[in-house]
Amino acid sequence: MRLLNASGCLDALTAPEVARSLDAFVTKTVTPLPREGNAPVRIAETEGGMLNAIGLANPGIEIFVRETLPRLSGAVDSVWVSVGGFSVHDYAMVCERLDGEDAVAAVELNLSCPNVDEVPENVGEVVAATRAVTAKPLYAKLSPTPDVAETARAAQDAGADGLSLVNTVKGLALDERTLTPVLERGVGGLSGPALRPIALAAVYACFRATELPIVGMGGVTTGRDALELLAAGAGDIALGTALFSDPGAPARVRAELEAELAAHGFADPDNAVGAAHGSTLQPRLRVRSTKHLHTGLNMAG
Repeated sequence: MRLLNASGCLDALTAPEVARSLDAFVTKTVTPLPREGNAPVRIAETEGGMLNAIGLANPGIEIFVRETLPRLSGAVDSVWVSVGGFSVHDYAMVCERLDGEDAVAAVELNLSCPNVDEVPENVGEVVAATRAVTAKPLYAKLSPTPDVAETARAAQDAGADGLSLVNTVKGLALDERTLTPVLERGVGGLSGPALRPIALAAVYACFRATELPIVGMGGVTTGRDALELLAAGAGDIALGTALFSDPGAPARVRAELEAELAAHGFADPDNAVGAAHGSTLQPRLRVRSTKHLHTGLNMAG
């Protein structure tokens, strides 16, 4: 099992110690051209977590490769690059640009950002186009839509190497006094504890529907949360909102997960993958890993 961050929830250049406590660092989403993102206010707290409407703010692929990527590769052991776009061509162009970069361990295709207006609808087309231009491992990041299992199958058929589940869901917060939206954009992406049961359902469904390894994320704040995602079918875990309030979350979650695994009779995290499905499906997709769970720094890849 690898422990990662959810894209956009950690800056490895300002918090390198936190990033190095993970097995891989996932960048903010990179697009072909620079983007300023949405106008503020872009972040709001809610009772169930956090709303964000950043809008894919990033320097664009050329500046990212020339300036940001070398700094990241010197700060962390393994870099996954989140890739976004507004057409199939956008995704393919960015992935082709990254293909020759040895510092990039994997690519996560952000196929479901709720904070921009134009995103490609055909996941299969995007995955196929990017598969044609890069040999990097491709993980398709999906939102927990009602047809997420079908979408996951389309990603698998098009050549994806894995799934990242789940992205945020749309939510709204109103100002206590004015009863108008807190976020300038209105709606934003909801993350945090409220997302956890939704993420579990998506991971559970996609584990049954595909043969792909899954990075599970959505409201993970404790080792128990991580264990439940493993049981639902995730082989790796990503921390998101928890990193904003607790920079020590990676070490704490590892320790808590180790205790939870022992309490449930699992020798290591891989043995827990798919446990919620019973004996029929669990062995089929067991994720094998030689990485240590709790001690030392682990290399992803």
